[in-house]
Amino acid sequence: MAWSLIHAGWMHYILAIINAHDWTMRYVTTFSTEIFSLLNSIIYFHKAIQELQRAHEGLSFAAFLYAIVGAIGTMLLAIFLSTAESWKPLFHRYIRMGLTEYAAAISIIVFIGMPHIGELASLDKQTLQVSTSFRPTKPDRSIFFVQFWHLPISWIFVAIIPGLIITVLFFFDHEVSSIICTIDRYGTKKPGGFAWDIVLLGSTTALCGILGIPPANGLLPQAPLHSESLMHMEKVEAQITVDGEEKTETRGVRRVYEQRWSAFLHAGAILVFISPPFQHVLGLTPTSVLAGLFLFMGEQSLSVNPILYRFFYLLTPQSELPALPRAVKNYWGVHIYTVVQIVVTVIIFIVTLTKGAPAFPVIIIALVPIRLLVMNRIWHRETLRFVDAWACREGTPEDDEDTKASPEEIELPVMESNLQSADPGKQTTEDGMV
Repeated sequence: MAWSLIHAGWMHYILAIINAHDWTMRYVTTFSTEIFSLLNSIIYFHKAIQELQRAHEGLSFAAFLYAIVGAIGTMLLAIFLSTAESWKPLFHRYIRMGLTEYAAAISIIVFIGMPHIGELASLDKQTLQVSTSFRPTKPDRSIFFVQFWHLPISWIFVAIIPGLIITVLFFFDHEVSSIICTIDRYGTKKPGGFAWDIVLLGSTTALCGILGIPPANGLLPQAPLHSESLMHMEKVEAQITVDGEEKTETRGVRRVYEQRWSAFLHAGAILVFISPPFQHVLGLTPTSVLAGLFLFMGEQSLSVNPILYRFFYLLTPQSELPALPRAVKNYWGVHIYTVVQIVVTVIIFIVTLTKGAPAFPVIIIALVPIRLLVMNRIWHRETLRFVDAWACREGTPEDDEDTKASPEEIELPVMESNLQSADPGKQTTEDGMV
């Protein structure tokens, strides 16, 4: 394991040096990123269920019932507090912002203390396992680092293969996370430091290998959760034309407050709580609260995923659906596109439960050429233009195809359209038939 992570570390450095973000993610569309985001939501829900299953096996029936209450309560309280900014005029604005930004932390603290109140204190509990001394938790280890230099040279080279798989997974996970937390709805202005992020990720991955601990990289759905907590209303001035006169209009725009302090303080808090004195505090956390946190993070990621909203379209009567762009004939293509995304996500999730789990990033990467080379032969171009877009840049693959088309190919349909519009006796349907 140590050499696999060390190899992954230098592979991350290479990806950063050659600025792999620019020439890999430029071909990724939201078709793949939405599937990956949905997959992470499902995995978090599954992890929550696993925690509750372990509680069922190790607790009395009464304690297990409270574990369910604690998990659901942690999730619901966090969701409720995350809406505090909309409680105006209740409380001061800064109080509402604090409740919104630290909804999960407040909920966790409340339900850590809840089992110690009244008759609940007599129930048996399952809490997080923590170290009680400053030494490796594995009994047969006396030092913190792994003696990785004692491995035969042949196995060092064999470790490149799992190192490559880890690199692909971490790189894609980080890039998708960065994309999701900087999408248009967050209104970010400062460019992301993708290359430096990959350098840092490679360093921490290699360090985890040397220390003999699992590599730590779980950005989804924490990345959009962090962005959501930093959303605020900002006043901007826009020039508008009214009756031929230009006027300045002030509008309110929701935008992420871009800064480095919150991420820095979060990282500092993590370092503090892994020190032995504060680990005792972590040891008071019931595993049911951890399950509730998983449910909350899965819900927060799912709630901003466009797949969810298009899934609701499947359940909505045709007469109640929002209007489509004129070029999109009907909702059938949109519905089938959504169902395909859900089915693919379920297939990938099933793969993660098998021995072939390490290979699931390859499936996600394979979705990129499938979208660009296969799906445009099945779906109408305008449907794809409506539901999909480039993940890291403006426009859609169909827009790029139109740009590459020759001027003659673009001019001819325009001339035909003008001729048809000149004759009021002829009407053109959406599929181009007269």
